[in-house]
Amino acid sequence: MCERSKQTEAPGGGPLLWAGFGLVAALLSGVVLFAVLQGQTLARASLPVYGSIGDFTLTNQDAAAVSLKDLQGRVWVADIIFTRCPGPCLGMTRQMKGIQEALPETSQARLVSLTTDPGFDTPAVLKGYAQRFGADPRRWMFLTGAKKEIAKLAMDSLKLTAIEKAPAERQSPDDLFVHSTIMVLVDRKARLRGIFETAGEGIVAGQVKARVVGAVNQLEREP
Repeated sequence: MCERSKQTEAPGGGPLLWAGFGLVAALLSGVVLFAVLQGQTLARASLPVYGSIGDFTLTNQDAAAVSLKDLQGRVWVADIIFTRCPGPCLGMTRQMKGIQEALPETSQARLVSLTTDPGFDTPAVLKGYAQRFGADPRRWMFLTGAKKEIAKLAMDSLKLTAIEKAPAERQSPDDLFVHSTIMVLVDRKARLRGIFETAGEGIVAGQVKARVVGAVNQLEREP
């Protein structure tokens, strides 16, 4: 099955999906662990700033180009999945749907799901997946594009990792990647402000949703 990447130890199980980003992936574990611990106090403290989001150009489920300027001035939540994932992606997408439903009607926040599998996840495939989960296209976008561009956004900016599994290690034809099972939060100034683990021992989906929605609301109140 598709597995989640370990956020507190160096990832293994295959070569990095995108060459040249191994050092970035290795260095992120400490950042993510700190962020998960910080998630316990998000509602009581100012959210830290982990870095800025670089510009990108990708394609959404309607085959329209999306860049950073399309999200500028909005709070957004992002994760990384792939549509034929036999593992945690379905659970992550259900959690994202729960966040969509829990956000108030007045919220201008956006949800962003990146694919690790752009060769398969075309805009048409992503659109079918989005419809399967009742994604509101006005609020929730699924992005694909060139591997290099996805990697730049995912790994450099959002601290989301993806590792391609070696053929000998795959338990099924669709068991392709080990990837992050975190959701990340970006503020209206395009700064990374929150990192939330969504799977693993002790993780309760309803609590994750409450923390993410609370943090979104907090950032939308910031001047």
